[in-house]
Amino acid sequence: MKQLLILPLVAGALATGCAPKPGAEKSLAIDPSNMDTTVACGDDFYEYACGGWIKKNPLKPEYARYGSFDVLAENNQKQMRELIDELEKAENEPGSVAQKVGDLYKMGLDSVRLNKEGVSPISEALKNIASLDDKAAFASLVAQMHKEGSSPFFQLYVGADEKNSSMNIVNLYQSGMSMGDRDYYLSEDSANVKIRDAYKKYINELFTLAGYSAEKAAVAEKNVMNIETALAKVAFSREETRNPLKNYNKMPMSDFLKQMNGFDWKSYFSALGLDSLNEINPNQLPFIKGMDALVGGLTSEEIRDYLIFKQINTASSYLSDDFVQARFDFYGKVLSGQQELKPRWKRSLSVTDGALGEALGEMYVAKYFPPEAKERMLKLVENLRISLGEHIDSLEWMSAETKAKAKEKLAAFYVKIGYPDKWRDYSGLTIDPKKSYWDNVREAAIFESDYMLSDVNKPVDKTRWLMSPQTVNAYYNPTTNEICFPAGILQPPFFYMDADDAVNYGGIGVVIGHEMTHGFDDQGRQYDKDGNLKDWWTAEDAKQFNLRADKLADQYSSIIVLDTVHANGRFTLGENIADHGGLRVSYTAFKNAMKGQDLKPIDGFTPDQRFYLAYAGLWAQNIRDEEILRLTKIDPHSLGKWRVNAALRNLESFFQAFGITEKDPMYMKPEDRVTIW
Repeated sequence: MKQLLILPLVAGALATGCAPKPGAEKSLAIDPSNMDTTVACGDDFYEYACGGWIKKNPLKPEYARYGSFDVLAENNQKQMRELIDELEKAENEPGSVAQKVGDLYKMGLDSVRLNKEGVSPISEALKNIASLDDKAAFASLVAQMHKEGSSPFFQLYVGADEKNSSMNIVNLYQSGMSMGDRDYYLSEDSANVKIRDAYKKYINELFTLAGYSAEKAAVAEKNVMNIETALAKVAFSREETRNPLKNYNKMPMSDFLKQMNGFDWKSYFSALGLDSLNEINPNQLPFIKGMDALVGGLTSEEIRDYLIFKQINTASSYLSDDFVQARFDFYGKVLSGQQELKPRWKRSLSVTDGALGEALGEMYVAKYFPPEAKERMLKLVENLRISLGEHIDSLEWMSAETKAKAKEKLAAFYVKIGYPDKWRDYSGLTIDPKKSYWDNVREAAIFESDYMLSDVNKPVDKTRWLMSPQTVNAYYNPTTNEICFPAGILQPPFFYMDADDAVNYGGIGVVIGHEMTHGFDDQGRQYDKDGNLKDWWTAEDAKQFNLRADKLADQYSSIIVLDTVHANGRFTLGENIADHGGLRVSYTAFKNAMKGQDLKPIDGFTPDQRFYLAYAGLWAQNIRDEEILRLTKIDPHSLGKWRVNAALRNLESFFQAFGITEKDPMYMKPEDRVTIW
């Protein structure tokens, strides 16, 4: 693939090699103390760029992974805590947003009341489950539990019809496995066997805490494990869930019901107020069929034990400390390696943020988000859009026909920055401090479910945000062809109002480019400019894309993340394509913006070096071994170290910036590199 002819222009202004060059200007946007210059940049660029930060920021006991994202997220948490503390100083009218935010947060802090109540907030629910004995009642209960935030057997969600993206449709998705990934149940390696043993103990402990005798808890534990293992056996693999076409199975409701005879679907849909559905999309149809058959063969006792466990497990974070600790001991310690629970105020804030995210977001934006940040972001986004268009034009392997359609899609990107134009209405949510913490969390979940279900058979609202403004993240949504950058991420180390452009293009610029490239990764490229799952590629262009994508997947799969465990390059392919594209597109946008300027080194680093140092700094982190293994199993993103080292090894401009040659371990031969966008 032909690379853009920008390197010669850069080379003339570059200082190469790892050591910083003399320069007059200073800036803390690139903090030299975050680096470890005892490591050669050509040996391990991640350690060179981030080693100092890693030493200065040891893992806190409450974290399984602690990195730049977490530093920023912690700062946002402190700001939101201040906002809530200010609310408590005033008299808040009952039913107001301030009352709801303040009361829900305070309930999460009230350890005396929570410990006094023990299991009582869910006692009636457990008795109700224990009394059920027919298919219709079980199905109706599953519907209610789904609305309350639990996920027995499967999940239902309302979202865009991927082949008619302007309209919403009801979707069914595989679920019901409380360890999350099917491999936890099926893999026979020693690490997974230990995790399964710990999970069995956790199941038993929850039943014991709920008042079961040792004998009954042992039977219930076995029933739960058998059901979840059976669900795992019919579940799609992680890689299969990333295949849009394989997960699109829209059909008339009458056809769906003809294929099912184990679970009482009519009672389920009726309990959700969905009696008149004409069509449905069971995403993983083989799983739904397998789950339906499984339910048909279960005894009432087995179903009751399973549903009771799902009920306790869902509520456990909002009950007394013994339930909270039991949950943490498995999900925190065993799965992630965390050493201790997060402070109670952080846990309560997280719940409040989850229930009233946009309400908190409106307060957060008013106090902490400067309007000029949005204006500058709009300019950066447009510069990145132009740059990506140039990259598309330069592709030698892509036909003019496909290029034209790719640029149509690029021009159609719907951009969201900072916060929504219209804030969400929470007047329908009641937070009542007389009720238990769990009851209020449950009411918030029902409120959210009703909000989702109100979209059934309605047009998709493209103005709706899928993240709250205070979230430290960004996203691309293929069915609306939108890119979104919440206010929470528009601050250091991603975005600086007063830093040099090299730093901002290496930070938020790459984030913008990353999200844009998602529109053209192995999944995103299958959606057209209107968000429809539609093939707009010529057969030959698709073949050429896949050849390059497969090569990139193999690159990452060769990485050993810990001991003998390899990264999953196929599962992380979309994110890796987006990382590569984000880097290349943002670098081009940076060079375009700086044309004709005589840029001097800052802190002894050239503009190109600062671009790549800023990027690496985004992924500085410490991480526990358990979390490495967990994320490698469930996270479609590569680990931080490899988002730096593996991505940069494909970029000639990076090698030139730091004088890296074929003698250095970081170097990759041109014929082994991958360039897609």
